[in-house]
Amino acid sequence: MKSVRIIALRQDRKRLLEHLQDSALIQIQKSEKSRDGFKRVDLSSQTQVFERNVNLSEQALKILNSVSPEKGGMLASFKGRREVDPDEIGVIASKSKDVIAVCSRIVELDKKRSDNDAEQLRIKTQLAQLEAWQKLDIPLNTTETQSTAVFIGSFPQKYDEAELKKAIAAENAKLCFELEIQHSEQLMTCTVIFVPKSQKQMAEETLRALSFARPMSPTSKIPKVKAEKLREKSERLTKENEKALEEIETFVEKRGDIQTTQDYFRIRADKYNVINNLDHSKYVFIIEGFVPEEDCEKLEALCERVATCTVEFSDAGEDAPVKLKNNKFAEPAQGILTMYSPPGKTDIDPTPVLAFFFYFFFGMMFSDAGYGILMVIATTLMIKIFKPDKKMKNNLKLFQFCGVSTTLWGLVFGSIFGDAPAALYNYFTGASVTMKQLLPWPTLDPQKDALLLMVVSIAFGLVHILIGMGCKFIVCAKQKDWGGAFFDTGLWMLLLVGIAVLAVGMFTIPVLTTVGAVIAIGCAVGLVLTQGRSKKGIVGKAIGGLASLYDITSYISDLLSYSRLLALGLTTGVMAQVFNMLSTMMGKSVVGFIFMLVIFIVGHLVNIGLNALGSYVHTMRLQYVEMFGKFYEGGGNEFQPFSLQSKYIKIQEDK
Repeated sequence: MKSVRIIALRQDRKRLLEHLQDSALIQIQKSEKSRDGFKRVDLSSQTQVFERNVNLSEQALKILNSVSPEKGGMLASFKGRREVDPDEIGVIASKSKDVIAVCSRIVELDKKRSDNDAEQLRIKTQLAQLEAWQKLDIPLNTTETQSTAVFIGSFPQKYDEAELKKAIAAENAKLCFELEIQHSEQLMTCTVIFVPKSQKQMAEETLRALSFARPMSPTSKIPKVKAEKLREKSERLTKENEKALEEIETFVEKRGDIQTTQDYFRIRADKYNVINNLDHSKYVFIIEGFVPEEDCEKLEALCERVATCTVEFSDAGEDAPVKLKNNKFAEPAQGILTMYSPPGKTDIDPTPVLAFFFYFFFGMMFSDAGYGILMVIATTLMIKIFKPDKKMKNNLKLFQFCGVSTTLWGLVFGSIFGDAPAALYNYFTGASVTMKQLLPWPTLDPQKDALLLMVVSIAFGLVHILIGMGCKFIVCAKQKDWGGAFFDTGLWMLLLVGIAVLAVGMFTIPVLTTVGAVIAIGCAVGLVLTQGRSKKGIVGKAIGGLASLYDITSYISDLLSYSRLLALGLTTGVMAQVFNMLSTMMGKSVVGFIFMLVIFIVGHLVNIGLNALGSYVHTMRLQYVEMFGKFYEGGGNEFQPFSLQSKYIKIQEDK
């Protein structure tokens, strides 16, 4: 990675920045303050306009997608961005004002629908409150006539007319009143009570004692009339919503224009955000940043072609970002690495090792040739048909390689959709054959050879851990930390190898037992003598050295983690066999054949979904915890070039 400084004429700023954004060659560095003699150009108001238009178009698209979902469903997410000619950007810009007006109208119509829905809810609540008063022939807000006081409200329990009169009389025998019950149900009695005006205060106190409450929203209209008005309003709001929805649907054909316009404003906002952080003088401006070393000549040629400028390169400091560069086999696994953390300044790029073991372990866990072939076919078709962007393409390539590994391991285990070939052969012929009899090559059965496969899994784990420790050895050597390389890493590697040789000798060649024991004991002595070297005093060094041997338990625990290779592989095969057995249970009738097809297809789809996810997660765990824990620190900053951060379109590259 190189640091770069570009000094160019202000008159060339627009053209230069556009070409830099198209090329994605440079990560522009932002600084807090401008240098002496320079100042910043404040374009924040224009930037806010662009960002507001991006947000407005996102809202409009969300509304359109809720009204009329975009065709393509889940598969549409694999599709790459639409390529547009550079000259088309000018056309998009010229139409942007009209498109934003359409977005505003869509959002306005949707807001109207939301407001109407809220009003409908209020109407529904009011109608529910008026339901109990439909027999009342005076307004709910009536409080008095010429000679009487009127109390319209409810009690929180059920009364009939006699019971209510008795309750009021019991509360105050002096009160003169008449009443009419309008509605009565469990926990509520709606009534109208008439009393002389002279006893109004007395009536209020009496009724309050009985928890009498007036209506929450008294109306000046007769309840029946008010309810009718509310229903008419509800119908009107419904029609307004229908018209608004119809108008929104007419804008569905504008979805493509809205998408391209959104990207246009997103690109402009990004460019203006960069301009806000550049140093300007009266005639020139300065761009500083980072560029990959292999792209320096390309960047210099681009700048000289499009602007009058000078380009200066220098060595990047420790804060330089990281750009990973790998071959076609390892590149798909870069996403797995960056999910954990980009390499730090002292790390090596572990992507090639990560890629190999990720494919290898995933295949061993998923371990079915039928599933692997489906993965390869599906990912290949998606890449060919949808032509996805680089990031999505790498994800598909990752699973394509995993599919190849799964196919190979499935052939080793003799698993093709479980034991589907044998199960179907037996179903149609009535014979009784096994997969070993059908397949012309020797296979390992995870169910019968579980102990052997457990040993193999742990052996693969040992190799994986040793490679991780080997990477640590290289890192220490690059830093000239020879003690860390030979004593802290090399001795542990030899100790693990010695224990492995000792274990092999116990079951095969006896002489290997002696060789392994000598290596293991020698390394253990070396660890005791060297691991406490940072401690003070002879006693401290001795205790530190002896205590370090306790770490062997950690390595044993790490090795046992690789038993999941057997466990996941066994789970995939057993579940597949169970679905095969279930699919043939109904016999060879027409119904049985249909049942077989349904169970076979659905069962294997479920198995693929569950165990592909499990294999993916556990493979990542083995990489992150068991291998990365031995040498990888991470913490680097990923190279993020100034580029077209668009969602729907990309500019066609020059031929």
